[in-house]
Amino acid sequence: MVNPYDELPQVPSFTLTSDDVVDGQTLKSAQVGVGAGGEGRSPQLSWSGFPAGTKSFAITAYDPDAPTASGYWHWAVYDVPASVTSLDAGAGNASTGGGSLPAGAIALTNDSLGRDFVGAAPPAGHKPHHYYFVVHAVDVDHLDLPENATPAVLGFNLFSHTLARATLVGVYQR
Repeated sequence: MVNPYDELPQVPSFTLTSDDVVDGQTLKSAQVGVGAGGEGRSPQLSWSGFPAGTKSFAITAYDPDAPTASGYWHWAVYDVPASVTSLDAGAGNASTGGGSLPAGAIALTNDSLGRDFVGAAPPAGHKPHHYYFVVHAVDVDHLDLPENATPAVLGFNLFSHTLARATLVGVYQR
């Protein structure tokens, strides 16, 4: 497995935990896409130990194993206030009544052309996919991104604004 973050500048790490995602283990059906027989619910996430200069967070979910040259962005949220250190399960599923993001947080359009979390749904029979759930500690309160920004544009901005990064990797194959 190639870690897509290995090519970025190395930054300190901090602690990311989840009631739903266990690092290196198979995703629960709650985080599997509806079209693949799951619930498509964003996982519960909690983080701690980030740098004192953190002014906001960005949260991303990315599958580098998708059968594309660009991987697949399942979720991207930025401008999460620095006072927020956890998200409830389903917080990324506002349009389906699952929950809500903290005030001020902005969800970008994912690769399914929606702003909610999209559950894992690799092609049947494809190799195991690795789902990177990452919380980025950011050095500014607000990233000035256009409304139609993509997760890749967020990633480009995080390149120069990430103080530290916390990662959990879930695995799924069908």
